[in-house]
Amino acid sequence: MQVLASEIDDIKKPVEDELREFEKKFREAMKSNIPLLDRVMYYIVQRKGKQVRPIFVLLSAKLHGEITDRTYTAASLIELLHTATLVHDDVVDDAYERRGFFSINALWKNKIAVLVGDYLLAKGLLLSLDRNEHRILQITSNAVKEMSEGELLQIEKARRLDIDESVYFDIIKKKTATLIAAACSAGAASATADDTAIEKMRLFGEYVGIAFQIKDDLFDYGDDDIGKPRGIDIKERKMTLPLIYTLQNCTKADKRTLINIVKNHNTDRKRVQQLIEKVRELGGFTYARQQMHFYQEKAFDILKSFQQTVYTTALEELVQFTTDRKK
Repeated sequence: MQVLASEIDDIKKPVEDELREFEKKFREAMKSNIPLLDRVMYYIVQRKGKQVRPIFVLLSAKLHGEITDRTYTAASLIELLHTATLVHDDVVDDAYERRGFFSINALWKNKIAVLVGDYLLAKGLLLSLDRNEHRILQITSNAVKEMSEGELLQIEKARRLDIDESVYFDIIKKKTATLIAAACSAGAASATADDTAIEKMRLFGEYVGIAFQIKDDLFDYGDDDIGKPRGIDIKERKMTLPLIYTLQNCTKADKRTLINIVKNHNTDRKRVQQLIEKVRELGGFTYARQQMHFYQEKAFDILKSFQQTVYTTALEELVQFTTDRKK
């Protein structure tokens, strides 16, 4: 099935009413008595994204029972965590835009952005503790730990450019996939106490997250669907799957040339374009797409173990969306 980014509204229809209820509860969770903080929170809420992760929470809960207050707590906690990591990431990356709008650090500087990220994490902790949602707190706290480890592992390896495929997958499982895995397992945990079912959804989310990150890797190289290459990951010396595959399957001379570009000429447009063309020529782009679809199919296989409902269909379409999105 092919699902375009513009069809995200159709995907969320089975939980549309519940998503509106979540948004109301999330806005309440974001409020603060400090005027400056309240202004920043309002700015964040007004510029929310597609809310893919809360949708995963709600649909995962519906696979295992009914959406309850526990589910809204799980969705709010996931979204608070996700928002906090985005705010902190923009500080770490010196990024001044987020989804086409100014980032928090661009408008209020780094110090306030870091404190806002800390505040969001603390709000998530208090939200779960106040409601005695210890299992959901455990799931999300583990995600925070894994994401931090993934980022640090990537920074460490980027300095030496010695990432092989196994290390790459270790990084993206921690850095990206763990949050989607947490969304799916927390959603399940809000509707069932069955550890096997919760782990099944965690694994489902991990597969989706891996496919999601590989799609991000492919954005850097461009294709007929995506448009012109960005080269941002290359400038940041990130070892993405297309490049890793190419370095493992090229001549020693080509390898030296490509590593030299990443290390010493990553802001030179012509050199970066040369690297992108070599990656495409040697099959790095094709291999990454194959791996993306491999993990997507593993996620679909898990969904096939459930009785077919509007919720499994919506999750299938949401998985498809992660690899068909245009940005």
